[in-house]
Amino acid sequence: MSTINLSRVYDHEPRVDGKAFLVERLWPRGVRKDAIELDGWLRDVAPSRELRKWFSHDPALWEEFRRRYFAELDAHPQSWQPLVQAAAGGTVTLLYSSRDQEHNNAVALRDYLLSHLK
Repeated sequence: MSTINLSRVYDHEPRVDGKAFLVERLWPRGVRKDAIELDGWLRDVAPSRELRKWFSHDPALWEEFRRRYFAELDAHPQSWQPLVQAAAGGTVTLLYSSRDQEHNNAVALRDYLLSHLK
């Protein structure tokens, strides 16, 4: 069984098992690149700059953001395939920088990936 966990990069503890991927287009502010142990920084799996700016973490736009983000992911399967492959082999943690733990691209991406693992 595949497990996909989420962790805010600022709160992330060193992992015990599995793989960890940063799923942000921009490197998180105030975090040194050597401060977190990563198996990859997947910039291209993050929402486009335009979509990210449009959404602006507004919960009222959440469902439409998910629809648009999933369309972007559908158009670029090469961006998320490494995550599906890693999850098929064990635990994966998606690292994100948003303060909002319920309405961010990692939450949407986890849902998208789980639908493609079935």
